[in-house]
Amino acid sequence: MLSYRKFAYVYDELMEDMPYPEWLRFARTAWEKYDMPKSVVDLGCGTGAITIPLINAGFEMTGIDLSGDMLAVARQKMESSPNGARLFKSGSVRWVQQDMRSWEVPEPVDSVISFCDCLNYLLEEEDITAVFNRTYAGLKPGGSFLFDVHHPNTLRRYDEEQPFVWDEKSISYIWTCDFDSLRCEIEHHLSIFAQEKEGPLYRRFEETHVQRAYEPEWLRSELLRAGFHEVYCYADFSWREADEKTERLFFVALK
Repeated sequence: MLSYRKFAYVYDELMEDMPYPEWLRFARTAWEKYDMPKSVVDLGCGTGAITIPLINAGFEMTGIDLSGDMLAVARQKMESSPNGARLFKSGSVRWVQQDMRSWEVPEPVDSVISFCDCLNYLLEEEDITAVFNRTYAGLKPGGSFLFDVHHPNTLRRYDEEQPFVWDEKSISYIWTCDFDSLRCEIEHHLSIFAQEKEGPLYRRFEETHVQRAYEPEWLRSELLRAGFHEVYCYADFSWREADEKTERLFFVALK
């Protein structure tokens, strides 16, 4: 399991172009279609980029992440946002450091979400199965589990298209990959150059992130085996049926 360290403090800057509004829109549409929740757990919440807008929209949120550094950034962002301190004190949000394979909250919730390919960081099939089983147990009857993962072909494309370079004034990176085709597992190597808050100097640090992709039919079968009675798989933030050209698989599983 990945535990972000220094990366947590430059994460938002590196991820500023990620389609967070699209993830939020997908969740909203799914909830309108199946059942609008009141209480929601965000597994792998990171720095709260999805959790915080949902808090501000009135949902009772629990943000769960393995990284204490990521959660520290999320808390800082929450408390500095409009009404953030008041919402935190009111119990509308909880930040919890837990492993998603064994997460738990005091009472079952209406919905669980896990976006931005969090489940791809689980490197063994039994890890995925553990999350599915734990999530099923943590949901109320009729609850929903929404998540997205990279399609296996997406990791293959990363390997074919590397290296990647990103260069901005305050932060840059060089990103290379090693791909294990038998396991459909990719190791991302990032050399990150972040400008110090004061002065022209940059500090360099290295990050290694490993992800594995799983076949959509296997994921569907494991969700059903965990107890979910309806499982749907969609393509790339849309409601189209997923196929081999899909980059991100979006699952909706109903208890």
